[in-house]
Amino acid sequence: MTTTGSGSAGAVNRNTLRQQIADALRDEVLAGRLTPGQEFTVKEIAEQYGVSATPVREALVDLCAHGLLDSDQHRGYKVHEYSVDDYRGMVEARAIIAEAIFRGIAERGMSHLTDELVSVRRRAEEAQRAATAGDLDILIGYDIRFWRELASLFGNAYLSDFLHRLRVQAWVFAVPYLRLAENAETLAGRLWNGHSELVDAIARRDADGAYALVGAYNTHSLALIEQLAR
Repeated sequence: MTTTGSGSAGAVNRNTLRQQIADALRDEVLAGRLTPGQEFTVKEIAEQYGVSATPVREALVDLCAHGLLDSDQHRGYKVHEYSVDDYRGMVEARAIIAEAIFRGIAERGMSHLTDELVSVRRRAEEAQRAATAGDLDILIGYDIRFWRELASLFGNAYLSDFLHRLRVQAWVFAVPYLRLAENAETLAGRLWNGHSELVDAIARRDADGAYALVGAYNTHSLALIEQLAR
C-alpha cells in the first residue's frame, strides 16, 4: 500500500511539473521572448528551469500537439511559424465555434450560470481596459482567460478546449507583429475592446448580437494583422 501511494504521488508531481513547464514555455512564446522559428533542445530547457529532461520532453511534446512547437529529431524543437493564411483559417474556425456556443447559451438560458457570468464579466472588464490602453502584456492573459471562461458557459468541454487552442495559436501568430507595432508606436485605440459588450449580448441571450460583435472583432483583427504584416 505504501509503495503504491508513493508511486501515485510521484506521477502526480511529474505531471504537475510537466504542465508547469508547458505553461511557462507557452507564456514565453506569447510574450515574444521565444520567437517564431527559434530553436532549442530539451537539455537547454531542462537547464533553464533546473529540472530533469523527462518532464521537459513531455511538456514539449504537449506543445507540439497544440501546434505551438515543431519537433526535429536531429535539431530539437523550434517555435512554429504560422502564416497570414493560417491566421485567416484560425479566425474563420473560431467564428464558427463561437456562433455555436452563443446559440447554445441563448437556447439554454443563463439563470443557472449567475456566478459564472459575474466572473466572465470581471475578465471582460480587465481585458477591455488593457485593450483600450494598448497594454499587450496584460491583455493577452486576460483575453485568453476571458474566452476560456466564456466558452465554458456552454458546457461542452471539447468545444471550449478547441476554441482555447485556436485563440492561443492566433495570439502566437499575432504577437510578433503587435510587438513591432508596440515598439514603433502605441497600440492604444488599435486593439479590439468589445469584451463587455459581448458579455452584455450573451446575458440578454442575444446570439445574433453576440455573433455580430465577434464578426466585427474578426474583421478588425484581420485588417490590423494584414496591415502590420505588410
